[in-house]
Amino acid sequence: MSLNTGEAHKKAQILAEALPYIKRFHGKTIVIKYGGNAMVDDGLKSSFARDVALLKLVGMHPVIVHGGGPQINDMLTRLGKDGTFIQGMRVTDKETMDVVEMVLGAHVNKDIVSLINKAGGSAVGLTGRDGGLIRAKKLEMVVKGERLDLGQVGAVESVDPRVISTLEMDGFIPVVAPIGFGKDGEAYNINADLVAGKLATVLGAEKLVLMTNTTGILDRKEKLLTGVTPDDIDQLINDGTIYGGMLPKIESALDAARSGVSSVHIIDGRVENAVLLEVLTDQGVGTLIRSR
Repeated sequence: MSLNTGEAHKKAQILAEALPYIKRFHGKTIVIKYGGNAMVDDGLKSSFARDVALLKLVGMHPVIVHGGGPQINDMLTRLGKDGTFIQGMRVTDKETMDVVEMVLGAHVNKDIVSLINKAGGSAVGLTGRDGGLIRAKKLEMVVKGERLDLGQVGAVESVDPRVISTLEMDGFIPVVAPIGFGKDGEAYNINADLVAGKLATVLGAEKLVLMTNTTGILDRKEKLLTGVTPDDIDQLINDGTIYGGMLPKIESALDAARSGVSSVHIIDGRVENAVLLEVLTDQGVGTLIRSR
């Protein structure tokens, strides 16, 4: 089957557009937070796996950090347990922590690894325990002067990147579940956006890409903001435009941008091939977070 001239020219243009980005990002680390609809829709899951495998095959080093909120909620519902959230953070008692470890580490992580391997990549699943990757401490949250106990919800205390760097150099794609461990070996549930941001900073990543279920950051009129600064974001938080589950994502993006990550993007994970569009095209998708 042969292409007509118009179709062939269009495909050649797409490949030519990608070439400068392949050259620019060759050998660079790109941390991708994988979540939202892209994790539950079968077509989007396969599309994401192919995108990641392709990035690795053309010489980039993708590192995946995944969430799993819907899957955790489903399991908790089956167990007759309700999920509670404060400022986008899941309240995690010991029973819930056991569920989080099982769902993220044993189910979701391995499903992503299998999809990437099927797409032609070589993925390896990790949690924060593996190689001492993520040392965590209990997250302390204060809202309106009141200290709130979120249970076994953690903040990243330190990251030891050696296991990821070793896997990268040996041709593997690390897939990280956001579970950290404390000084006594206790597990902590950590927001995946925050883990992705810390990993991007420690690894000296070229890009941090945060996938979400919106087109990016929207203003009060629901219009996409293609580029924002920290001052813009402060205003959007203060006027209530950014709230709830978007807050950890924004915090992670700002911290990474201020800590030297070259570019930080919040993109629409509902778009097929969203990662390739962001990394390998002129237009990209979503919102660029500028450090200033």
